[in-house]
Amino acid sequence: MPELPAPDYPADVRARLDADAREVIARYPDARSALLPLLHLVQSEEGHVTRTGVRFCAETLGLTTAEVTAVATFYTMYRRGPGGDYQVGVCTNTLCAVMGGDAIFEELKAHLGVGNQETTDDGKVTLEHIECNAACDFAPVVMVNWEFFDNQTPRSARRLVDDLRAGRPVTPTRGAPLCTFKETARILAGFPDPRPGAVEAGGGAGPASLVGLKLAKGEAVPPRVVHPRGRTADGDRRGPAPATGRGPDPAPGHPSSHDAPQQTSASDPDHPAGPVGEEGKG
Repeated sequence: MPELPAPDYPADVRARLDADAREVIARYPDARSALLPLLHLVQSEEGHVTRTGVRFCAETLGLTTAEVTAVATFYTMYRRGPGGDYQVGVCTNTLCAVMGGDAIFEELKAHLGVGNQETTDDGKVTLEHIECNAACDFAPVVMVNWEFFDNQTPRSARRLVDDLRAGRPVTPTRGAPLCTFKETARILAGFPDPRPGAVEAGGGAGPASLVGLKLAKGEAVPPRVVHPRGRTADGDRRGPAPATGRGPDPAPGHPSSHDAPQQTSASDPDHPAGPVGEEGKG
């Protein structure tokens, strides 16, 4: 049976969204260019893009619901179903996987009792594996509502989700303080972040990320020696890992996977990397 038309928002919600939508659309010379921020706006209302949200965007911009749905289903930042307050994404692309991303993802699935794109029973955490976070210098990386948590391990990632579920304060490695998924969606729609200090927090790249830019500008870059994991410049072993489970103390400044490697687990214990003989035989 064909679906009935999506219901409208309650009158007070519709009036508020109409006012917000007018503000968003006024930023663009062509109204339909406002579709992406409007999808974030309706996502901030219910936590995902509902059929009602699709109808709202279509009516507001003079599009068909098919056109809106085509965009909403193309971009992974738009949820297609209910989710948790915190979207925990584990990068499993090449470098993060090699540095332990796969192990982190498997650990969190087992620890939370959920699979990919599933949500914990308390509605706090939605887990997903994601492709490149553009933070390879700090692999393996976990993102919570698109804020960075760098140089993670299975142990530190487990503690992170436990803190999120318990309501304990959690601070990203760089970037603004965490807020809920709905609050993040409203900010992505282009509305000011009202939280004190959030805008100033910034989330710029670390020194390792900026070397190429410095070279392109003709700036001198001091030579660096990358030492084996867990060893200082003198070859001495670093001290024991701190209680946070984040590995040895990082070098001064913002650490990266290259200059302050962490104690990550093997990417895939069942299929260790190594020389390959004939047809998959190591």
